[in-house]
Amino acid sequence: MASGQHNITWDTLAQVNFSEKFFPAYGEKFLYPEFLAPIKSLEGKQVTITGYFLNINPDENQYILSKGPMSSCFFCGVGGPETAVELQFSEKPNFKTDDIVQVTGRLKLNADDVEHFNYILTQCKAQRVN
Repeated sequence: MASGQHNITWDTLAQVNFSEKFFPAYGEKFLYPEFLAPIKSLEGKQVTITGYFLNINPDENQYILSKGPMSSCFFCGVGGPETAVELQFSEKPNFKTDDIVQVTGRLKLNADDVEHFNYILTQCKAQRVN
C-alpha cells in the first residue's frame, strides 16, 4: 500500500447515519447523511475498496461500485446509500457489470448534491480481481 493510501471496506462506509431532509429545489425529502468521525477522517484521501462494478451508463461516464451484484444492489432496494460508490474515471474503464474490481481513488463525501452519490471516488484507477 502506497503512503497515504487507505484500504477500506463496506463496513467502513457503513459508519454513517441517515435522516430525512427536505430539499426545496426538488420538492421532496431525501436521505441526508451524517458521516461519522472514522469516515470523515478519510475525506480527500486516497482509498482502495473492492466491490462489484456496475456499468450504469457508459455513454455518460456513469459507473458505480456496489457492495453486491446488480441483482441485489442499492437500486433494487437491497441496502442503503452506503452500499454504493460513484466512480469518476479519467479514462473509460473496460469492465463489465458484476466484474469484481478493486478501485483506488480520492474519497469525496457528498451530503448536499442529490444528483450524485454520498460517496464519490475521483481520479479512479481499477483492476479486475480474479
